[in-house]
Amino acid sequence: MAVDFFFLLSGFVVAYAYDDRWGKLTQWDFYKRRLVRLQPMVVMGSLIGAALFYFQASPTVFPLIAATPVWKMLLVTLIGCTLIPLPISMDIRGWQEMHPVNGPAWSLFFEYIANILYAVLVRRFSKLVLSVFVSLSGCMLIGYLVFGKQGDLIGGWSLNQEQLFIGFTRVLYPFFAGVLLSRLGKLIHIKNAFWWCSFLIILSMSVPRIGGEHDVWKNGLYEALCVIVIFPVIVSMGAGGVLHSQKSVKISKFFGDISYPLYITHYPLIYIFTAWVIDNKIPLGAKGLLIGLLLVVVSITIAYACLKLYDEPVREWLRKKVLMKKV
Repeated sequence: MAVDFFFLLSGFVVAYAYDDRWGKLTQWDFYKRRLVRLQPMVVMGSLIGAALFYFQASPTVFPLIAATPVWKMLLVTLIGCTLIPLPISMDIRGWQEMHPVNGPAWSLFFEYIANILYAVLVRRFSKLVLSVFVSLSGCMLIGYLVFGKQGDLIGGWSLNQEQLFIGFTRVLYPFFAGVLLSRLGKLIHIKNAFWWCSFLIILSMSVPRIGGEHDVWKNGLYEALCVIVIFPVIVSMGAGGVLHSQKSVKISKFFGDISYPLYITHYPLIYIFTAWVIDNKIPLGAKGLLIGLLLVVVSITIAYACLKLYDEPVREWLRKKVLMKKV
C-alpha cells in the first residue's frame, strides 16, 4: 500500500505545483519538467538492476535468470531506461514484470500515464467534475477490493489485461484524489503533524492480512478504507502541519530527498534477499533479521549516494540545458 500512498501524495504535489501555472506553462513544458524530475533515477534504477541481475539467480524463485544471455539482459535494461513496458514474452526473471531488471518501475509507468491524463484533461476539470471523477474511481477501487477475487492491491506490473486493470484501478483514485485534495485546500492543522503522520503511516501498513481465502473481502475493505479515507487524512495533516524545530526540518528534508531514489533503487537488493531466504530456507530469526537490517542500511546508502552523486547533479545540468529555470 506504500505505492498507493505514493500515488496520492504525487497527485497532491503535482496539483499544488502546477495547477496555477497553466497559461504560462505549456503541456510540453510540463512534460519536460516531470521527465527531468523522474527520468534520471529511472535510468539509474535500471542500471543497478542490470549490475545485480545475475546475483539474483534462483532455480526456485527466479528460474529464468541463469538461462538469460547477456545480450538479452542488456536489451531489456536499455528498454527499461525508457520506461517502455515489456510484454510477458520478454520476461527474463519469471515474474512476468513489465520491467524485469527493476520491478518497481511499473508504478512510474502508471505515474507517467496519470501525469499525461492530468495535463491533457483533468487539469481542466472543475472541482465538481473532478469530484465526480474521483468518486467513480473510488467506486471502481472498492469494487475491485471488496468484490474481487484477491482482496488486496497486489499487482499492476505485468503487460496483460488483468494486470493493466489492476494498475489503472490503483492509480486513478489515489492520484486524482490527491489532485482534488490540493484544490479543495481542506488541510488539517495539528501539533506535531510530522510525527503523527509518520505514526499513522507505519500503523496502517503494519496490520497483518485480515481474513482468509474464503472471506478476502475483509482485507479488501481494510485496504479500501486506508486508500480512500486514511491516506487522504494523513496527507491533509502533513500538508497542514508546521515544522517548528530544526530537527524535524532536517529529518523531513532527508526523507523527502531520499524517498524517490530509495524507492527506485532498492528492489534489486530485495530480489537477492528473497532468493537467499527461499533457496536456503532461512527461518525468521536472528540471522535473517540481521541480513534484513543490513539490506536496509545498504539500500539507504546506495540511494543517498545516487541522490548526491548522480540525481541532483544530472537534474541541475538538465535544468540548465533543457529548462533554463528551476524545476
